[in-house]
Amino acid sequence: MKLPIEFVEKMQGLMGDEFASYLESYIKPRFYGLRVNTLKISVEEFLKIAPFHLEPVPWARDGFYYQEGDNPGRHPYYYAGLYYIQEPSAMLPGAVIGVKPGERVLDLCAAPGGKTVQMAAQMKGQGLLVANDINSDRVKALVKNVELAGVRNALVLNEPPDKLAARFQNYFDRIMVDAPCSGEGMFRKDEDAIKSWEKFKCEKCCGMQWNILEKVDMMLKPGGVILYSTCTFSPEEDELMIERFMDEHKGMYELLEIPKAGSVEGGRTQWSKGGYNFDKAARLWPHKLNGEGHFAALLQKKDSSENFLYQENPVYVKPGDRSQGIKVSGIKEVKEFNPLLGGFMENNTNLDLNGYLFQKGVNLYHLPVEIPDLSGLKVAKFGWYLGETGNKGFVPSHSLAVSMSKSEMKNTISFESNSRDVNSYLKGETLIVSGEKGYTGVCVDNFPLGWAKQTGDMLKNLYPKGWRKMS
Repeated sequence: MKLPIEFVEKMQGLMGDEFASYLESYIKPRFYGLRVNTLKISVEEFLKIAPFHLEPVPWARDGFYYQEGDNPGRHPYYYAGLYYIQEPSAMLPGAVIGVKPGERVLDLCAAPGGKTVQMAAQMKGQGLLVANDINSDRVKALVKNVELAGVRNALVLNEPPDKLAARFQNYFDRIMVDAPCSGEGMFRKDEDAIKSWEKFKCEKCCGMQWNILEKVDMMLKPGGVILYSTCTFSPEEDELMIERFMDEHKGMYELLEIPKAGSVEGGRTQWSKGGYNFDKAARLWPHKLNGEGHFAALLQKKDSSENFLYQENPVYVKPGDRSQGIKVSGIKEVKEFNPLLGGFMENNTNLDLNGYLFQKGVNLYHLPVEIPDLSGLKVAKFGWYLGETGNKGFVPSHSLAVSMSKSEMKNTISFESNSRDVNSYLKGETLIVSGEKGYTGVCVDNFPLGWAKQTGDMLKNLYPKGWRKMS
C-alpha cells in the first residue's frame, strides 16, 4: 500500500513518538467484524449456533471479530438477518449513543445502514427511526439492510439535511451523524479510499460536515443527544469540528462522556485551539486496538428555553385517509382498513397489528406510531412494508417475512443450515416437498428466510430475484 506523501507528513507531525507504530499498522492485516442482530436472536443464543471463530469486540456487547475464512456473508444465517457485517471500530457510535425504546431517532447519513440497524435493535420496534441518505444509489442498500434486519419502525428518506431541517424542527430525541469524511480509517480496508482522499481531502469534507451539523442543531429537541462520528484521523474533521460547533452554539451543548473499553482512548485535547478538553470524546487508533480507526463525540443539547431558537413544531398528519394513516388495534380493524390484508393476516400469521396502517398506491405499510408529514420528501420506505393488493388479492412482501419470527407464521417449513434445500431456496429454485396449500414461511434452523407457495408437492419459490444467492 502506497500512502499519499501529504498524508504521511501530516500524520507524522500530529502523532510524534507514536508515528512509527501508527504507520506500521498499515502493513498489518485488517480486522473483520459482525454484529448480532438482537431484534431476531440474543447474543447468547447466537453464540450457541454460530459456526464461526468469534472473539468479542470490547466496545460493543453484540459485536464480534471473525476470521476471514469464516465468510459469514455466504452463510444462510446472513440471509435470515441474524447479524450485520461491520468493521469493528464502526460499532462504537451505535453502542454509545444511548437509544431507548419509544424515542424519535434520526440516522442522518445512514447508508449502507450498519448504525441504523444497530440502533433499531435497541429500540425494540418502539418509537420512530428515520434513516436518511442523500445518495439515491446508496439508499437502495440502506432499504435492503433495514428490511433484512427485520426493522418494523423505520422510515427511509433520500433528502439533503436542509430539507429535513425545514420539516423536523426540534423533533428528534437522538441524532446519529456518521459524517462524510476523508476516510483515512478506510485506507487499510479499501485502497480506493486513498484515491478519494487525494481527490477530496479534508477541506471539502469539513464544509459538508459543518453544513450537516448546523442542520442537525435545528432538528434536535432540547435535552436531545447528537452522536458525531467519522472514520478519519484528521483533527479538522474531528476535535476541531466539534470545537467549532460548540463555539458557534456557546452554552447550548455539553460534551458527554463516552465509555472507554478495550484500548479506546479519549480525543486529543492537545489538538484543541480553544482550550477544550476532549477526554470525554473517543478515538480508536489502528495501532492501539483491533480496528481500522474511528472518532466519536457525544453532545447533549441543554434543556433550557433560553438556549435554543426553534419552538416545538409538530409535523403529525391527522389520520383521515389511507395515504396518511389509520390507527388500528387488532385484526377486526385491520380488516376494516383493507379486507384483503386482514384476511391474509388472519389466515397466515399470528400477528396482532397495533399502530398505524397506511396505503401508497397498491402498497400497504405499518408503523407503531403516528406518521409525520412526508409530503414533498423523497421516501424510499414508508415504514414496515407489508405487501401489495391487486387482482390476485394480497401479496405479502419479503420484508414482512424476514421481519417475523417463526412463531408469528402459521405455516412454516424449516431446514438445517447445512441442508441442500436451504441453498436451493436462496438460489430461487423450486423445492419438491409436500405441505399445506398456500403461503409458507421458509426458515433456516427456525429463522425465517422468506416466502414460498405450496402447490401440490411443489413449493414455489418467492425469494426475491435481487436477493438471491449466486452460487
